[in-house]
Amino acid sequence: MSVRERIAAIQREILSGSVTPDQARQWLMTLVALLGKVHDEQRIADHEYKLVLLKCLQGDEAANRAKIRAEVTPEYQRSREAKDTADLVVEMIRSCKVFTRSLDEEMRLTR
Repeated sequence: MSVRERIAAIQREILSGSVTPDQARQWLMTLVALLGKVHDEQRIADHEYKLVLLKCLQGDEAANRAKIRAEVTPEYQRSREAKDTADLVVEMIRSCKVFTRSLDEEMRLTR
């Protein structure tokens, strides 16, 4: 299972709404562990896109047109997907942390 597939599976489970404390803790650990891989992919994809952008900028046309031409390439698409995936993982980590904190607070108040 790829990193994106694992993230999508966790996202589907979170969306189902029936989250247990153990699941939230497990997802948090998994997402934190995957974040490094996601950042690696983002860095590589960004580099490849910037090489395409540089090549487009070296032409004789205006910079804004060269940028638009570079933004319709598969490298740009990959770069955007990697960035969006990284943003999603960070938000999912935050959500899991908030959920577990709220459970901890509930348990503390019931004592």
